[in-house]
Amino acid sequence: MAIKKSELYSSLWKSCDELRGGMDASQYKDYVLVLLFVKYVSDKYAGEMYAPLVIPEGGSFKDMVALKGKKDIGEGINKIIAELANANDLKGVIDVADFDNPDKLGKGKEMVDRLSNLVGIFQAESLDFSKNKVEGDDILGDAYEYMMRHFATESGKSKGQFHTPAEVSRVIAKVIGVRQTKSQDQTIYDPTCGSGSLLLKAADETHQGVTIYGQEMDNATAALAKMNMILHGNPTAEIWQDNALSQPHFMKTDGTLKTFDFAVANPPFSAKAWSNGFDPANDLYERFSYGIPPAKNGDYAFLLHLIRSLKSKGKGAIILPHGVLFRGNVEAEIRKNIICKGFIKGVIGLPANLFYGTGIPACIIVVDKENADNPKKGIFMIDASKGFVKDGNKNRLREQDIHKIVDVFNKQSEVPKYARKVPVDAIEQNEYNLNIPRYIDSQEPEDIQDIEAHLLGDIPRQDIDDLDKYWHVCPSLKDALFTKSQREGYLKLKISPDEIKHTIFSHPEFVCYIQEVAAVFRDWQKVNAPILERVGIDTKPKEVIRNLSEGILISFADINLVDKYDVYQHLMTYWLETMQDDAHLIAVDGWKAKLSQVKGKKDEWGSDLLPKQLVINRYFTAEQKAIAQLEADCDVISH
Repeated sequence: MAIKKSELYSSLWKSCDELRGGMDASQYKDYVLVLLFVKYVSDKYAGEMYAPLVIPEGGSFKDMVALKGKKDIGEGINKIIAELANANDLKGVIDVADFDNPDKLGKGKEMVDRLSNLVGIFQAESLDFSKNKVEGDDILGDAYEYMMRHFATESGKSKGQFHTPAEVSRVIAKVIGVRQTKSQDQTIYDPTCGSGSLLLKAADETHQGVTIYGQEMDNATAALAKMNMILHGNPTAEIWQDNALSQPHFMKTDGTLKTFDFAVANPPFSAKAWSNGFDPANDLYERFSYGIPPAKNGDYAFLLHLIRSLKSKGKGAIILPHGVLFRGNVEAEIRKNIICKGFIKGVIGLPANLFYGTGIPACIIVVDKENADNPKKGIFMIDASKGFVKDGNKNRLREQDIHKIVDVFNKQSEVPKYARKVPVDAIEQNEYNLNIPRYIDSQEPEDIQDIEAHLLGDIPRQDIDDLDKYWHVCPSLKDALFTKSQREGYLKLKISPDEIKHTIFSHPEFVCYIQEVAAVFRDWQKVNAPILERVGIDTKPKEVIRNLSEGILISFADINLVDKYDVYQHLMTYWLETMQDDAHLIAVDGWKAKLSQVKGKKDEWGSDLLPKQLVINRYFTAEQKAIAQLEADCDVISH
């Protein structure tokens, strides 16, 4: 039976419940993710002759299962992990958590029960990763992202920065042009790679693959990144643990910094101790020729490091707080110098409260060395600060927000109140200040209250004229609803208020418009229904939804009053909440509607693929009506 993503996610998060109390999220992630890793590689590679990882005798998840209930289970799990680490050069990566620590896991029977339950959760038949063979659908990688996001949320301010939200990572991956890679020999680098999510999202964009390099200062987080690379099918990625500013690891043979085709980064915001361990004024790697950042704010240090790490035609992007766009003194000088060099291709302003560890708004600075010498280039700016959805105590970019940002940026489309290309001379006139509101007015017009209308009645003509986009679609509808008032500049309703809805919905022009929209949807449906009907074993679900969603964007591109991105979002929401599980089940097992007993209910059955109500509607309509009538009769008698 295939693994359903929704069930996998809930099972993994349930495993965290076994660890809560003895430690916080920043610590128990090390336990849960290591067990997830061991379970996955054991299922996937045990007994495989040419597998990328060796599963040694005494170093598999099966050996952990044999320890359930035994008093030395903690010590035994440590030994199993050590065997797996030694066999695959993963010492210091998967053996960072101590499963025999009574302070965190409890003493005696408490530890035995906790670890036995934890292993039992991963032992569930529904978590058999050996059956996950849908190429291109990274169910384990997606689960890892899910876990990392929840750990980051629970870890709070001090420990949440190891993870870049997947939605922001996807935006960066798509705007730096990594999809145009022509061979796996091309390279991508992240000097502050955290758990590796940003690097992996960029790598996912490529058709040919790309060689991955990352450096991370925190030891435990670097270990997460290495595991993440393996789980995502990138076991050859080079992840190095050290400070990229004071001890950059990746070098050329002549001792200068290695340069890359692409670079991405989400560094710690406004790091105060960025220069610890080296003297920026005498930097060996010539990173600060455009200016030395302030001693207690490292934002520009990371930007300059990223620029220096790019090849002459390299492209990259970095996430930084908005202050880098307008702060003065030496930062203003650095900003002027890199603008004059033409390195900055664009600035994308993001919503506030997207990132773990901070609520401040941030921006993406897109760097393009290849086209830096074009004097007419300008800087493309997007104010995407209003496109998000609330998700718990954080904000999150929706699918439609991601697509819109990427479309507008890559096409360099000018959109009122959202995006424009700003000429360099305009930036120069603003003393090289890049604060987005200076160039894009995204404020909504104030809703002006007409006191006279409130007191005397009728509707200001201006309010009616503001609905011009509706009158453009239904030109005569305005005359059906309104008539002249005795007062100049005002209109009044021609009908009673309770007739408004009926008048609009029955108006011939509106009826024609609705039919036009319905026809567009039917045409899209006609093209795409066969795609869904052909879903079967070895289908790639992510390709299916990509084709469906891109098709619906094209279909609704020219429909008035309908935002194509809103339609796209409806489809993507349904896919993520319902449809992707079905597509994945079919891709692994085919069209098999297997029945299973509902847990805790002796006489009830259920099916993952076939909703019970569909069966009832198709085969038991008469019985359903009879039962409904009996229930109605029963209600009458009881009253």
